[in-house]
Amino acid sequence: MKNSSSCVFGLQEIDKTKLAIVGGKGANLGELSRIEGIHVPDGFCISTEAFTKMMETTPSINELLDQLSVLKVEDRNKINELSSEIRKAIESASITQDIADEIADYLTRFDEKDAFAVRSSATAEDLPSASFAGQQDTYLNIIGQEAILKHISKCWASLFTNRAVVYRIQNGFDHRKVHLSVIVQQMVFPQAAGILFTADPVTGNRKILSIDASFGLGEAMVSGLVNADLYKVSNSKIIDKKISTKKLAIYALKDGGTKEQEIEPEQQNKQALTDEQILQLEGIGRKIEAHFGSPQDIEWCLAGDIFYIVQSRPITTLYPVPEVDDHENHVYVSVGHQQMMTDAMKPLGLSFFLLTTPAPMRTAGGRLFVDITQMLSSSAGRNTMLNVLGKSDPLIKDALTTIIGREGFLKPLPDDKEEPGPAKNVLNRDYQALNDYDPTIVSDLIRTSQSWIESLKQNIRPKSGPDVFDFILEDIQQLKKASADSQSFGVIMTGMNALSWINEKMNEWLGEKNAGDTLAQSVPNNITSEMGLDLLHVADVIRPYPVVIEYLQQVEDDNFLDGLVQFDGGQKIWEAIDTYLNKYGMRCAGEIDITKTRWSEKSITLLPVILNNIKNFDSGAGTRRFEQGRQEALKKEQELLNRLAPLPDGEQKAKETKRMIDLIRNFAGYREYPKYAIISRYFVYKQALWKEAEKLIQANVIHAKEDIYYLSFEELREVVRTNKLDYQIIDKRKDEYKLYEKLTPPRIMTSDGEIITGKYKHEDLPVGAIAGLAVSSGVIEGRARVILNMEDADLEDGDILVTAFTDPSWTPLFVSIKGLVTEVGGLMTHGAVIAREYGLPAVVGVENAAKLIKDGQWIRVNGTDGYVEIL
Repeated sequence: MKNSSSCVFGLQEIDKTKLAIVGGKGANLGELSRIEGIHVPDGFCISTEAFTKMMETTPSINELLDQLSVLKVEDRNKINELSSEIRKAIESASITQDIADEIADYLTRFDEKDAFAVRSSATAEDLPSASFAGQQDTYLNIIGQEAILKHISKCWASLFTNRAVVYRIQNGFDHRKVHLSVIVQQMVFPQAAGILFTADPVTGNRKILSIDASFGLGEAMVSGLVNADLYKVSNSKIIDKKISTKKLAIYALKDGGTKEQEIEPEQQNKQALTDEQILQLEGIGRKIEAHFGSPQDIEWCLAGDIFYIVQSRPITTLYPVPEVDDHENHVYVSVGHQQMMTDAMKPLGLSFFLLTTPAPMRTAGGRLFVDITQMLSSSAGRNTMLNVLGKSDPLIKDALTTIIGREGFLKPLPDDKEEPGPAKNVLNRDYQALNDYDPTIVSDLIRTSQSWIESLKQNIRPKSGPDVFDFILEDIQQLKKASADSQSFGVIMTGMNALSWINEKMNEWLGEKNAGDTLAQSVPNNITSEMGLDLLHVADVIRPYPVVIEYLQQVEDDNFLDGLVQFDGGQKIWEAIDTYLNKYGMRCAGEIDITKTRWSEKSITLLPVILNNIKNFDSGAGTRRFEQGRQEALKKEQELLNRLAPLPDGEQKAKETKRMIDLIRNFAGYREYPKYAIISRYFVYKQALWKEAEKLIQANVIHAKEDIYYLSFEELREVVRTNKLDYQIIDKRKDEYKLYEKLTPPRIMTSDGEIITGKYKHEDLPVGAIAGLAVSSGVIEGRARVILNMEDADLEDGDILVTAFTDPSWTPLFVSIKGLVTEVGGLMTHGAVIAREYGLPAVVGVENAAKLIKDGQWIRVNGTDGYVEIL
């Protein structure tokens, strides 16, 4: 019978419930040793309690930890110094007699000449959220009790290597809360060793298993000392092999320690594993993956004819796959890349978007994806998809072309067979529309939309409890109808297609690229670009009052509006800001997620932009800016018509061109309105739900209003109805959300988890240039301002904005900049539309732009050919 205060456990006594006692690696080894047919070298774990005892009996460590806990990543020298002192203190502390006796007792089960691997296992290691892989140390081929005890202390000390300490600081882990267990395991003397991923770590494909293999001990390969073979396996077939030249191997020595050994020349290019062994390893990998229920990163070694497993951990870098209830292949397109918001969304935000869209949607990793499988299964659907998505984003087009070209991946529908459901609706829409509507249709559509929103505000006011939810669901049906309105859709497509036509034909007839970009400047009825210009008007109202400007520079909280009225001109300024918020206060960064904080809720967000406008512009800049763009567009129109006239069929070409220019000028601005209408409604819904959240707080059902964000619409309705909530749901979802925030969503992925990345087809790209998509023509040089949050924007006139993505909320910044570079975006996404309207050269879809370009670097943006140069 095991003593309850015991600090040593055999692997067979351990499972995943012992994570806090034996750390991630130890718990996983215990689980592995329980799987039938999986060989795990015998051994035992010294629990975290032994580590805690050692820490408690060494008082000097506590003082050092106090000093370490206040350091930041930048304090490199101090981190090095303190870490080194803590390691010395741990290594010189003796292991208490009772624990040493327990270890000695376990070692009697082995031969005294047996060699062991002594390995660290931290409590914050091999977790689904943070792997901490390679953070602590491993010691191989350790022989004898004294040596084992010494290396246990060394493992404990390795919890405070510089890299481990920095990693914890970066990931927000408390140094005192991470404890270390130590695994002592019988050594295996392998002829080959390596790593096996049960999903392709590069593409994410869950059906492809990837094996790295080399001669000797696996440690040499992990530390990058030796080259490894790479084998890829799918469904018991080896689909790819890269055999490396393996000049070195590390082997264990009989009397302890390890040595590097050169491999005989005739062996160097030999496969480390035979084909039969590769397939045997595939079976082992799939068995382990099935046991843990997720893709695994597995360390293995081969001794004699037996594969020994010495570690298995979840692969934390894979993007989750949307769940489906069939076993067919599916293709998913990211909604975030279309909506310019690739951040993770909270459950309430996801469920609202799902309620308001007719498209076949899936969620994964806190993001939304459209399942376009059915669309791609018929030739008409494929053409529509490539035409619509491909026109806007060449990376998506290239990725879809790759998928369509894969034999047997998609089941083709017979051409005469109608697509059911939402796919049919999409196909029936006229994507080629170039309708000659009466231009007044735009103001009619806007008026109708505004009156709907006004009546929504009136009608929702008296509702409360579950009635609010029923009312919102009813209103969403009207919203869906409005979004699908054929006239509204026709106006948008007409404006987009006219722009496309101009760019295509002017290039063909006059050899001029992207001529439409200038024609799209300062078009009427663009609610998003008006939002940027209207903030310039707010700056005009404040500019004559230096005392107010000084006050606004000092304020730090959202009550600054109330403080305005004490100043001369304060009432007038308050009214100007209030009017602006009444019109645009429902907007914010990431506005498609209803849970994001709106400008009306946190108006201080706009202050840096207003102050920048006061500093960088003179009075009347908004009106001048719009007029200047309008004049440039008129001038461009005249120039194009004059150049077309002398061409063969010049009169006809000029006539067609004039018609298209009119369509752009009349209808391109409306493109932004439907989203504004949706976000306006969202804000009304949100305010109604906010009231319900206040009641839940009063009834002690929730702790904070924001807690409702972690429930779906239906779950929240149930909580409001019953006044009951299991708080574990909220805590679990908060943890999941933190996890999702760290993930980068793919543009396109398949149900196998494979991320398909498209490529730009650029010819003659200058050396060192970073490729993207040209969305607003012109070439500009300037200082790069890398800004990831709008609140951090401190712009000088002439800066070039570099960011991950810009949705409409970023528009107020566009008036201060000379060019735009984003990581996400397409030809018709909001940033591109506004950049054209403001006449800013812009390149979007630039992979990793905010990392590759450093803040303050001088760059050249080529918005005509689609690339960025760091000068």
